[in-house]
Amino acid sequence: MPYKVTPWYRRKRGTQVKTDYACQHTRSVVKHRTERKSSCKSVSQVQAQATEAMAEPAYTIPEFRQRTTEGTEEYQRVATNVSKGLSVIQEEIHRMRMVTKAQVDSLAIQREVKERMTKRTDWLDEIPKMPDFVLALRPHTVWEKTPIKLFCTVQGNPRPVVKWYKGGVPVDPLSAPGKYKIENKYGVHSLIISRCVVSDTAEYSAVATNPHGTATSMATVTVKRPAGGGELCHLGLVPHLTEIHPSKLEISLLDRFSISFGQEGGAISLMCTMVVVPDLPNVPPIAQWYRDDKLLKPSQLVEMFVGGGVARLTLPHLAKDDEGLYTLRIFTKDGTAEHSAYLFVSDAAPSAPGAPGAPMSVKAYDVNADYVLVAWKPPNTVNEAAITGYFVDRCEAGGDTWVQCNDAPVKVCKYPVHGLSVGHSYHFRVRAVNSAGISRPSRKSDKVTALDAAENERLQGKEEGYVTIPGEPTDLHASEVFKSYVVLSWKPPSPRGRAPLWYVIEKCIAGTGAWQRINTAVKLHSPRYPVFDLQDGHKYQFRVYSVNMYGSSEASAPSGPVQKVDEDGAEVPIGVPSAPGQVVATRNTKSSVFVQWEAPKVPKNLIGYYIDGRVVGAKEWFPCNHKPFRHNRFVVHGLTPGESYVFRVQAVNIFGLSDESQESSPIAVEPALGKGVEYATPSAPFGITMLSSDGSSITLAWKSPKHCGGSKVSAYYIDRRDADGLVWKEVNLEAVTERVCTVDNLTEGNFYEFKVQAANMAGVGVPSVPSAPMKCEAWNMEEPGPAYDLSFSEVRSHSLVILWKAPFYTGASAVTGYFVDMAKKGSSEFTTLNEEAVSHRYLQVSGLEEGETYVFRVRAVNTKGVGKASQVSEPVCARALPGTKEIEAGVDEETGDIFLSLEACEICEESKFVWSKNYKPIGDCPRVSVTSKGRTSRLTFTNPDKDDLGKYSVVVTDTDGVSASHTLTEDALNTMLELSHAIRHPVVPLKHGLNYEILEKGHVRFWLQAVKLSPSVSYRFIVNDKEVTSGEGQKISHDVATGVIQMTVDLFTRANEGTYTVQIHDGKAKTQSSLVLVGDVFKAALKEAEFQRKEHIRKQGPHFSEYLYFTIADDCTVMLACKVANVQKDTAFRWYKEEDEIVPETPPNVMSGACALPIPLFSRKDQGVYKAVLSDNRGKDTSTFDISGQAFDDIINAIAQIAGASASELVLQCTPEGIRLQCYMSYYTEEMKTVWKHKESKIASSEKMRIGGTAEMAWMQICDPTDKEKGNYSIEISDGVKTHTRTFDLSGQAYTDAYEEYLRLKAAAFAEKNRGRVVGGLPDVVTIMEEKSLSLTCTVWGEPTPEVTWFKNEQEVASNEHTKVTFDGGKFASLVINKVTPDDSGKYSINVRNKYGGEFVEITVSVYRHGEQIPEPKLGQAKTPTATPAATPAATPVPKSPAPPSKTPTPTPSKSQTPAPSMKSPTPASTPSSTPVPKSPTPSQRSPTPASSRGAKSPTPTRSIKSPTPPRK
Repeated sequence: MPYKVTPWYRRKRGTQVKTDYACQHTRSVVKHRTERKSSCKSVSQVQAQATEAMAEPAYTIPEFRQRTTEGTEEYQRVATNVSKGLSVIQEEIHRMRMVTKAQVDSLAIQREVKERMTKRTDWLDEIPKMPDFVLALRPHTVWEKTPIKLFCTVQGNPRPVVKWYKGGVPVDPLSAPGKYKIENKYGVHSLIISRCVVSDTAEYSAVATNPHGTATSMATVTVKRPAGGGELCHLGLVPHLTEIHPSKLEISLLDRFSISFGQEGGAISLMCTMVVVPDLPNVPPIAQWYRDDKLLKPSQLVEMFVGGGVARLTLPHLAKDDEGLYTLRIFTKDGTAEHSAYLFVSDAAPSAPGAPGAPMSVKAYDVNADYVLVAWKPPNTVNEAAITGYFVDRCEAGGDTWVQCNDAPVKVCKYPVHGLSVGHSYHFRVRAVNSAGISRPSRKSDKVTALDAAENERLQGKEEGYVTIPGEPTDLHASEVFKSYVVLSWKPPSPRGRAPLWYVIEKCIAGTGAWQRINTAVKLHSPRYPVFDLQDGHKYQFRVYSVNMYGSSEASAPSGPVQKVDEDGAEVPIGVPSAPGQVVATRNTKSSVFVQWEAPKVPKNLIGYYIDGRVVGAKEWFPCNHKPFRHNRFVVHGLTPGESYVFRVQAVNIFGLSDESQESSPIAVEPALGKGVEYATPSAPFGITMLSSDGSSITLAWKSPKHCGGSKVSAYYIDRRDADGLVWKEVNLEAVTERVCTVDNLTEGNFYEFKVQAANMAGVGVPSVPSAPMKCEAWNMEEPGPAYDLSFSEVRSHSLVILWKAPFYTGASAVTGYFVDMAKKGSSEFTTLNEEAVSHRYLQVSGLEEGETYVFRVRAVNTKGVGKASQVSEPVCARALPGTKEIEAGVDEETGDIFLSLEACEICEESKFVWSKNYKPIGDCPRVSVTSKGRTSRLTFTNPDKDDLGKYSVVVTDTDGVSASHTLTEDALNTMLELSHAIRHPVVPLKHGLNYEILEKGHVRFWLQAVKLSPSVSYRFIVNDKEVTSGEGQKISHDVATGVIQMTVDLFTRANEGTYTVQIHDGKAKTQSSLVLVGDVFKAALKEAEFQRKEHIRKQGPHFSEYLYFTIADDCTVMLACKVANVQKDTAFRWYKEEDEIVPETPPNVMSGACALPIPLFSRKDQGVYKAVLSDNRGKDTSTFDISGQAFDDIINAIAQIAGASASELVLQCTPEGIRLQCYMSYYTEEMKTVWKHKESKIASSEKMRIGGTAEMAWMQICDPTDKEKGNYSIEISDGVKTHTRTFDLSGQAYTDAYEEYLRLKAAAFAEKNRGRVVGGLPDVVTIMEEKSLSLTCTVWGEPTPEVTWFKNEQEVASNEHTKVTFDGGKFASLVINKVTPDDSGKYSINVRNKYGGEFVEITVSVYRHGEQIPEPKLGQAKTPTATPAATPAATPVPKSPAPPSKTPTPTPSKSQTPAPSMKSPTPASTPSSTPVPKSPTPSQRSPTPASSRGAKSPTPTRSIKSPTPPRK
């Protein structure tokens, strides 16, 4: 067993650790000013231990190094060459001794440190101390691709916890396996960066923390790249060279591992053999294993071994994560020796048929105190249904109970897991789901611990001081947005305080301000939180509070609007990549193809690619790789030589797989140009063994060449020489065709060596390696000689069959049996497989380890004992060839012959199929016949019976061991005999048995369908035991193409009740099918036939092709429509409602094929039964439609759907009675399901809240509003499927402005009601004769009583004897002119006015003399009386009681949705030029003239506050 020697690159650093710790120890002594007594061992004791450790034990030659006598000469030759380097070896041994001494010294110091620290534990534990770096970090500058180690020493009580950071970001070893390694040994904390690159240049810090404080140490690392040191990589598949380990070993790789194929759940070993010079047992070579450029480390999933001339990598638990390019790198004297090969890992058997494969590469990111983000890679789906989602499971480390994290499958390859326990460690796994079932679980992730990352970041900052209530969180945003969930992220508060912290989250619909708490049931400790219950189509805002034991912070700034779906409403997984471009396949080797493709035009964060292949002509695809491949070129291995394939590629990201690319052009699997004939002549035979000797001759045997050179080996030539000579002599001049030859004319007692050459049509190949020296002496032992020609067949993962030939020398008696021994390659411990000798010359070996290599030997037995063992066989690996298939037993579908068939996975032009029964060649046998075509061979039995039972095997020659076997049992033979009989005596298979269907005109069709019919088919119909033929009343026919046989009955009546049977004869096959048509089944058929006949008759005249139905126009007009057929110009069409005829404005046009009755402004009054009647001289048809019940509700819902979609945003309108919210829509009726809400509470119509509407809008009025009515208002219009919602926020400035406008309108209405006015009594024009008296009298009103002033020609009229002005009771105003004269003609006016305003009315007076013609009044000059407001509007008191309701003008919808900057309309003008001042002697010149005999009102225009109505939809 090789000794464990510390590598060179760790020696110096081991010493450095010792020195640095000593330095730390010294600083600690200086810091505390105390003396420490030494209790360590003396120096002499340490030296004694070092001397004892360096003493070399007596060297014993290992068993595997012991050499046989025959190998002595070769050993001496090698020893001579090795002695030349003896001085070099001595120097290496001296160096190793010095290294060992240094290690012993280091161990002694470490033991001293450990003992001293143990003794100080008692009193150190009692002294609390904050962390202190005794040895701080030091800066480093290194070359690229070299390792670096940062270390420091820290002390404190309790023992501090040290966290490492790079540029302020925590260093996570799991994020880059093999990149970082964090250690803590004996108080020395170290960070090892194994392979430095330029990007590792940064400031690194170590943060030590305990309950008493925090300390930080920082250092800068600079990584330089040498000139010309660019990284090289062949096709991106071979790992980069890491650090070079100086080695003085010369190493040559021999047997190398090849392309390998494994399966999930299995195990596999990759192994290389090598020659090491010098081969020192205690200095094994330095070997590194890589997978896809990532250095592998030993673990439970990866086992490594180097020694004894072997480097082995074992993967005991295969998963698809293990698929990739594996590289072995051995460090040698001249550099490195490398070898790479790809390992394919296929899916294990699915948990359910059609279930997908397991996901892979499960990793945890963004780890926090109770939250972690799990990500994985999707599996390939070739012939399975598409993946619909994934389940994520978790398990606490150390346990075996898995808990499902998500209730519904998540559709993307990411999932946030929350609710974890702080400080607990977890593993995660993922299962894929499709329509067929759930996949096997993936390999579990690496262990992650739920810790607060924000806390670690805080520890690098300055001390916060004493803070109780934390600050608010910042930078709140959605870090992950998918269809299934949204992840919220934020930064912890600063300052945050020392008390434990948790968070409270609130959400609201964007813009509403209605916040509600989310995490009511849990305490959230991480600055991450997934939200799953957001509604589609809504935008949300979020805010966060920080909470500790002292209280809560202020809310964070709200996040931006967050929505689960994109702007088009489509689900986020539209983010899968586009399909890859053109796929090109080229030849590579005889079993592989090189495939290249163009990258997708829209990559969208590619993970890799999946490549699928298909045999040309086949339907099923097969996966070429099972783990996403990063590059856009791939070598597909394991293909069948000579077969043609096409390939396709899919791109992969976290959203799933892209569409398939276009298929490549077909390509045949053949070696690339220039490699078609690898060997023109055969390779060398091998395994020369002696079978017997009689003292003058030796009988030899050997094994066939591994490569025949492209043509069959036809001859062998043998040479011999004396063992102590150099000259070879030919043994045979004529070719030997068998692999056994007796060499005569030998000298007894001499040693001879032999070599063999093989020949084919291309010539004689290279000779074999000379055999071991063989002594020519007569064999006279009684036991048999060795068996020979050991070969293998049917090599599988756990079994194989070994075959051999009988010994040439039998001994004293005949051979009675054989023993077979087995050993693992490289081991000399053979195990006998059979307890009793077997009489036949083959043995089935089972129980092998997959991927393991074995050797075998055979010993013959006779009555005298066990003979000499055969030569050890060639090593054989327990692994099936890629694409291996087994023998299939079946029955020929055409002839019914029973056969055994094998499709070879590999074949060449010279290959032949050799069939055997019980491993004895069948040859020419009348019981069977063998046929071969392409890669398939078939063994057909002539007349199979019990004599044919047994084990059949077949071997394909000139291949790498293609073979298979099948045991034909009695049960299997009987089953196939039954199937053969069925094929040879067939029946006509039916797709559908005899059935019936009702046709138009009431005809009944009886039919059945056969799978296949020939043109010579014959059949007959039998009804109630009587054969029926085509004739009057029925028609019988068939269709060969579809396989349908049918009989049509024109008039189906009660006489047709009974049993129907069809009998079919088609060649040798026949069948029949019956149908029983009686009882209820017959009655139903008869009823349907009669109905179809009546329908046919109805359609002979004018009729409805579609009965009445309703549609809704864009303006919400209900249209009762129908479609008519077979009409003429004289066909009449009438509408009725409840038997009352309806005459539409537009007469129906039946010739158009459609008629419609519009019902505008639909409401409950339109309920009733509507009828349409279509008639002419050929007949009459009627259709009715009952608009009531559910039909009425359906119409209302259809109207609501259009009206709701056209609804405008809520508009604010102020009235004297209150504040009104209006929603304009294409049509509104109270039957529509509309709901008004205030703060999510439904509003019922009342005196306070009035609800109503018109045909154009719905409104809700708040009468006499108060602060309680503030808040968010909404109207919901439901159409039975969708609810259309419009909202208005009546709060803040909007409410203030609306309330002021309401008060102004209320005051204006009060003033309008109580202002002074002329109620009636005054004419517009007065014509009077002179000398008569004129009395102008009118009734006035106002509260308070108004003042009345009369004017003539805009001059105030004073009361005198001629003109008398009176105002009685504050109600009646009169102007009396006694004995009018022409001078009294003119324009008179009355001004009635109080503090709320007044009215000005004009009268034209014409005085004519006696005898003159009465003048005509001048029409068109009359003017409407003008209402004037109070002179000082600002002084008008606001009435305390509500003004009487008055109608307010309806605002016109505006195209803008943004309220105008000014919320008030202009106040009516009240300038001195337009409004006369009371009691002014001269009225305004612009005072209008009344237009009628009654005083006209001109109401004060109201001012409204509203949000302009958007355009109607």
